[in-house]
Amino acid sequence: MIDVTGRGGPTGPTGPTGPTGRIEAVLFDVDDTLFDQSVWLDGAWRAVANAAGAFGVDRTAMLTALHDVCAEGSDNGRIIDRALARIGVVGVDVGPLVDAFLGYRALELPGYPGAGEALARLRASVPIAAVTDGDPAVQRAKLAALGLGNAFDVVVLSDELGRERRKPHPAPFLLAARELGVDAAAAVHVGDRPDKDVAGAHVAGMRCIRVRTGEYRHLSGDIAPWREAPDVVAAVAFVEQELGSWTSASNWGSVR
Repeated sequence: MIDVTGRGGPTGPTGPTGPTGRIEAVLFDVDDTLFDQSVWLDGAWRAVANAAGAFGVDRTAMLTALHDVCAEGSDNGRIIDRALARIGVVGVDVGPLVDAFLGYRALELPGYPGAGEALARLRASVPIAAVTDGDPAVQRAKLAALGLGNAFDVVVLSDELGRERRKPHPAPFLLAARELGVDAAAAVHVGDRPDKDVAGAHVAGMRCIRVRTGEYRHLSGDIAPWREAPDVVAAVAFVEQELGSWTSASNWGSVR
């Protein structure tokens, strides 16, 4: 039995809402949905700490501060500045440190177990897309390090549309659907964050399966997802069940 659950009735804050019908495409978030982003961040913070060392900053203290500040929320902003302040360092130009962060490239990243295989299997049935926020070069490098550089029919990098169109803005979701050639209502988005993935898919008119992985797995949201899953493999399995049920229903209808 796949551990994928709805949330009660058809309406209201605790029930799944939104479109229904045949699934014709699936969109996927990347960070903390396909892999544990903390692994990538650890390498990036080490690169920043090493860059700070060139300015006389204690590398070990800086690395500890970066991890501590990041643990308060990796999306809170100004992590490098706040880490420097935490260890009492002033007067250091953060520009080279930001460059070290953006320039970090992992040669290889471990995906969540079974994620790559699940994507490949699903892609044989319906087109799939990646929809992700962040510096485009960094995000493309992550996909390459995961071995997923060619795993999707479409890759939408929201920052290429403008940072103001990062999720939960509907633009990246709608662009992915358009490039896949499907209506938004026929697409399902899979992601980990209620404030970005669930909310963004909802505004775009899509269903969303929320996965409970990564930094924000315990975060609650105002909008209920269509379904929840423990991880991306379970989410894909649920989509495959849905696709199978539609195929069976169509076959039954043609026989009758």
